[in-house]
Amino acid sequence: MIAKYLAPGSHLFFNNSRVIPARLVFSKETGSQIEVFCLRPAGQANYASTLSSTGECLWECMIGNLKRFTPEYLGKDIPINGGILHLRAEKLDVSGNIATIKFTWNNREVTFGEILSIAGQTPLPPYIQREPVSSDRERYQTIYSKSEGSVAAPTAGLHFTKSVFRSISDKQISSHSITLHVGAGTFQPVKAERIGDHRMHAEYFEVTTDLVQLLANLGKKVSSVGTTTVRTLESLYWLGVKLIVLRHELPNSLELEQWEPYGLPQDYSMEQAFEALVQWFSRHNSTFTMASTKLMIIPGYKFRVTDTLITNFHQPGSTLLLLIAAFIGDSWRETYNYALDNGFRFLSYGDSSLLFNCDS
Repeated sequence: MIAKYLAPGSHLFFNNSRVIPARLVFSKETGSQIEVFCLRPAGQANYASTLSSTGECLWECMIGNLKRFTPEYLGKDIPINGGILHLRAEKLDVSGNIATIKFTWNNREVTFGEILSIAGQTPLPPYIQREPVSSDRERYQTIYSKSEGSVAAPTAGLHFTKSVFRSISDKQISSHSITLHVGAGTFQPVKAERIGDHRMHAEYFEVTTDLVQLLANLGKKVSSVGTTTVRTLESLYWLGVKLIVLRHELPNSLELEQWEPYGLPQDYSMEQAFEALVQWFSRHNSTFTMASTKLMIIPGYKFRVTDTLITNFHQPGSTLLLLIAAFIGDSWRETYNYALDNGFRFLSYGDSSLLFNCDS
């Protein structure tokens, strides 16, 4: 059991984001089908308020069969509460296969979250070659999932059961939650010949004063469940460093670009970085914000927050495997060869591993 290998009194962080049934399929009179895959709320809207919207809302969506999305809107009748709700999807701005979609519906007593719950499909990873079934609604969730917004599960957490949590608690290991909404870009392979040419996707995460104050007071590195948790905690550290560098400038939003950390000062402590975030909240008279990160972790990166990582085995050519190579150094090849030689299962529903940072 995992608690056996974690030190008493250590801190374990989980990503509590919950997968939403984000795939909506519309049928045209011609018989062709258009899939509208809801990735994230458009603009500055947050996930909770957008999912609780009534009447209309805006989403950035990935469109399957985009060429057949004509005219500029699609319609779908959905049986709900003993009646029929008509959902309309209007195509606004388009970039590649991503479009801003305006959803409208004719029953203001029904939220968009309820519409997805009834008519949406679970967005299984593309390497799972089957259509989603009803059991995926819960099977493709961690037992501690809470905050709705992800379109892919933070699958390292699928291994945690009630008995595992009991063993962790018995060893006086503290459990903490963060929330990063996992985007479809997590499955995007690295196709560029030079890693510097790969464009990293943005993911959005929740930041509270309680979380950053906790991190400021820890004084030691932590154990992360999943690469999404690592990415969130490391991004928080660099956002704090960014605020220190900006000094008297006070940005209204917390955003981290793909390569930004590699050009920032490298010598600030966890306490200094997170205290800068605490001060940012105080100066904004706020206790909560949504932040975004495009952080790409590659070999050579020095981890500032995470000391131990619990994660599944990832596919070749992925940014997640690059993160693993950065975390455990050259031994990643030996680790993965051992997994292959011994029949370990890879990817979302696969086996897990406990990894220790090579710089620790």
